[in-house]
Amino acid sequence: MAELKTGSKAPNFALMDQAGKKVKLADFKGKRLLLYFYPKADTPGCTKQACSISESMKDLKKQNIAAVGVSPDLPDKQKKFDAKYELGFTLLSDADHKVAEAYGAWGEKSMYGKKYEGIIRSSFLIDEQGKVMQAWYKVKPEATVPNALAALK
Repeated sequence: MAELKTGSKAPNFALMDQAGKKVKLADFKGKRLLLYFYPKADTPGCTKQACSISESMKDLKKQNIAAVGVSPDLPDKQKKFDAKYELGFTLLSDADHKVAEAYGAWGEKSMYGKKYEGIIRSSFLIDEQGKVMQAWYKVKPEATVPNALAALK
């Protein structure tokens, strides 16, 4: 899947959250959404990213932005991740990575010279009507929130 561009319609999704509840893109109509894709719960980069979002929730809410993280982890693992770090926002399970593929956040990666398929850390700011305001691919964990807030200026 090609990368999403500013103005693209955000691909729909319906995924289970860490509490076992189905969450859809349509649930955020009328709000902005910071949707981000992360490789694996409770790993150093993903923890840094999730904690920075959690710590910024007050600033995000002031801008009418809800935050949602998506990874291939199952809901139970995400529930433990949420509880361990008291994240307090929605984490979605995309075990078959279909949603990540639709957002262009799944592709070839390389570690220690070995190539494999996986999540490309990405974030998307989606407007109140479900259009992509901004997309960031290969985003640094600590840049997720500053990028989103800067996009609104």
